[in-house]
Amino acid sequence: MSETVLYALDLAGTFVFAVSGGLKAVKYELDLLGIVVLAILTGVGGGIIRDVLLGSTPPAVFQEEFYLVVCILGGFVVFLGASHVEPRWREMMIADAIGLGVFAGVGAVKASSFGLGPIGIIMMAGLTATGGGVVRDILVREIPAVIQKDFYASAALAGGIAFLMASFFDFEPLIQLAIAAIITSGLRFYALFSKIKLPKARKPQAPHSKT
Repeated sequence: MSETVLYALDLAGTFVFAVSGGLKAVKYELDLLGIVVLAILTGVGGGIIRDVLLGSTPPAVFQEEFYLVVCILGGFVVFLGASHVEPRWREMMIADAIGLGVFAGVGAVKASSFGLGPIGIIMMAGLTATGGGVVRDILVREIPAVIQKDFYASAALAGGIAFLMASFFDFEPLIQLAIAAIITSGLRFYALFSKIKLPKARKPQAPHSKT
């Protein structure tokens, strides 16, 4: 997988994430500014948080502002055509799964380049892929979807583990990134079509009151 292909997938993932943020804004009847803000934070929020934690400042998105342009475009697409975008949500989720994989791989590569250990690399893979969605949900006062439902963040963490396993074979970083992306996206695709979820703990039963 060439750098050009990965860059294109990264931009596509950013756009899809931005659109999902814009749609969440529409759900809560936010205005144009609210739609664009949620689109930007969903599209690049995870990368910004990652770069700040790594001390890589200014964050990459402010050094290559085309990513912000893509997010703003996603916001305007939702503002102008939300009624046409939402019915095609299944196609959007497929693109979202690809973006999730690329983001997880990019996060793992960057964490590795900063000398983080295995746990740090796995965490940065997950954070890069899901951080924007967490910020989006918090801003609209929802429990973040990544910890409440779907096999989503778990797929990104698995991608980080795949990246580490690939490093044992001395592959080039680009190949390691591709392996992480394929594993993450593959797991997400499987979860989409099989509806798998992580197990949940049983809620404790309320004690019976004595009468």
